[in-house]
Amino acid sequence: MKEQLEQIKRNALASLEAAATPAALEELRVKLLGKKGELTAVLKQMGKLSPEERPVMGQLANSVRASIETKLEERKSAIHAAALEAKLAAEAIDVTIPGKAVPLGHQHPMNQVLQQIKDIFVGLGYQVVDGPEVELASYNFTRLNIEEGHPSRDRSDTFYFDDGDTVLLRTQTSPMQIRFMENHKPPFCMLAPGRVFRKDEADATHSPMFHQIEGLVVDEHITMGDLKGALITMMQGIYGTESAMRFRPHHFPFTEPSCEMDMQCHKCHGTGEINGQVCSTCHGEGWIELLGAGMVHPEVLKNCGIDPEKYSGFAFGMGLERMAMGRLKINDLRLIFDNDVRFLNQF
Repeated sequence: MKEQLEQIKRNALASLEAAATPAALEELRVKLLGKKGELTAVLKQMGKLSPEERPVMGQLANSVRASIETKLEERKSAIHAAALEAKLAAEAIDVTIPGKAVPLGHQHPMNQVLQQIKDIFVGLGYQVVDGPEVELASYNFTRLNIEEGHPSRDRSDTFYFDDGDTVLLRTQTSPMQIRFMENHKPPFCMLAPGRVFRKDEADATHSPMFHQIEGLVVDEHITMGDLKGALITMMQGIYGTESAMRFRPHHFPFTEPSCEMDMQCHKCHGTGEINGQVCSTCHGEGWIELLGAGMVHPEVLKNCGIDPEKYSGFAFGMGLERMAMGRLKINDLRLIFDNDVRFLNQF
């Protein structure tokens, strides 16, 4: 039996040294140490030995098993290290090879124009504020002097959340003017940019969701001249000193007197047509409406606890998309929302 055990040890160590894969090692482990393995078969013969021989053979058998198990672990570690080395060599990266350039993004064209407008007004002393997009009708309409029955409050124009028409998606950022006046005492200048929602059909100049920038100034002795000066300063900063602008009389419930400001169409240059066809951007008008404005109605000031006998103010609201269209010579508002990288990369 002693010769058998020593022969098993010699053959096992030689076979394990020659094994080159985890599968080969596992096959040898089962062959040598498994329930039907060579070492187990020898140990089953221990019962035939005399009481004096059993301890000696048992000790030798345990030594053989320990040697085989130690060799198994050594070869397992060696094979794993060799496999890892081969994998690293196969997946090696030559760091001296120039890498591929990673394209960097940039601001969306609309955000570029928004930032320019904010910079202009902040330079004039305005404070930029934000507010909720889900608004109460009292802030969006009533306290802005827009009474029940006004067309802008109709369900065909406004997205309401309840049957009582009290909660809605704001149709303008004007509610922030009311919220600001509730919590601040004059004098102040504020600017409220943000998303607004109206039931408009999507075309070259309209979208059911768009961005608006509202401004408000309240102080003593504010006049229409202050309003025009602020708007002209902003327009010249965005479109240049040679850009053609005009003011037209208009009516808004929350301002009196009121006006609208237009810019000459950048596509047809004020002619209203291109190659004998009606201009699709200005619809033949030659001008594009940019904003509405006016002196804050006394009732609106009263609604916010401001004395209209002492204070006056002006307010304006402009569509950011239309401002961007004119600034960047974009002919169709829908291009701004399509997220076509080929279009966006131009800016």
